[in-house]
Amino acid sequence: MTIDEELSLLDSQLRRLKIEYEIYFSNPTKKPPTDVEWKVLAMLRKFSDGGRLSFSQRFRYNELAQRYAIYSDLWRKKSRIREEGYRRPQDAILSVQGVRPEEHKPEHQVYGVGHKSSNEEGPFSVQCSDATAEREKVEQLYKALVTAKKKAGESVSGNLDSFSTFLQKKTDQLRKQHSCESVVYSVELQDGQVKLKAKAKA
Repeated sequence: MTIDEELSLLDSQLRRLKIEYEIYFSNPTKKPPTDVEWKVLAMLRKFSDGGRLSFSQRFRYNELAQRYAIYSDLWRKKSRIREEGYRRPQDAILSVQGVRPEEHKPEHQVYGVGHKSSNEEGPFSVQCSDATAEREKVEQLYKALVTAKKKAGESVSGNLDSFSTFLQKKTDQLRKQHSCESVVYSVELQDGQVKLKAKAKA
């Protein structure tokens, strides 16, 4: 099985796990789907170092790991409520509502690649020396920038081609200016705004 096929399997297992948990929380006699969750965790651990993954695979893996982190955080809260009983009105709401990733920020990251710490996701970054030749890197950087801007509620201007042209000019400029081999670009959130940072790499 290829890595892409394994990531597709992880995606389907995660979808199945979400459905199984929904059934579990709506049925008092059901047991939690620990066997499915164990499979998901085993696959997340397998690719956690990111060493065997390409840029696109690492991007996809991070999305799956982030989704699991969001889900597991909500499942943990709902399980605690289920065990302890409904004490507050908001607990009763939490016990029946669906998973909405934009509303439930995870308290912890799970097996994400390139995280700064256990509770802070590091900026997405790529090292680039020739934007024209390294199309895949440019594509992943563009996707990360667009995703970050949408999450921050910022508008996205330009398309992938214009971004690629900009990146090529910027890379050439910085390489000449700093006499460096390549440039590291990172997508960061600074003062509530999404920034594309560039740093010369010897």
